[in-house]
Amino acid sequence: MSTAQDIAQDTVEYAPEHAPRLNWAEHSPEVYKAMIRLDTAARQGLDPKLYELVKIRASQVNHCAFCLDMHTKDALAAGESVERIVQLGAWEESRHFYTEKELAAIELTEAITVLTDGFVPDEVYERAARHFEEGELAQLIAAITVINAWNRFGVTTRMVPGHYRPGQHK
Repeated sequence: MSTAQDIAQDTVEYAPEHAPRLNWAEHSPEVYKAMIRLDTAARQGLDPKLYELVKIRASQVNHCAFCLDMHTKDALAAGESVERIVQLGAWEESRHFYTEKELAAIELTEAITVLTDGFVPDEVYERAARHFEEGELAQLIAAITVINAWNRFGVTTRMVPGHYRPGQHK
């Protein structure tokens, strides 16, 4: 897979990449390592495709281009379809692409990610609780919380998308 820069050299002239503000992982290595451990723990017991859909949706809501790049590539590597990834940005109008369990997870992702809209509504939580056993629901909530933290690091430090390859560490 080519980077945006490779594609630009081969076809058209794209806008230049922005420069990151700060390599926070380099300057705060213990926090970075703790985030990696937290991320690893949060994914335990969750279906890998569902896990990536949740990460993509939170990253869309948070406008984290770096995480969108990473988790879209990881989802494809995990066997997710391009069509379902593309439709995720309009999931409410494209419900037929997802299972009821996935829809409950996506809806919970949005409710947890956009806390400025208020608390996580009871009906959203209860819908997720009907589709996930308590342990799995706890893991899902952890995964949603962790991607929101990653998104905040990515957006704040202006991490540059386009260079991630599946299997690389964050």
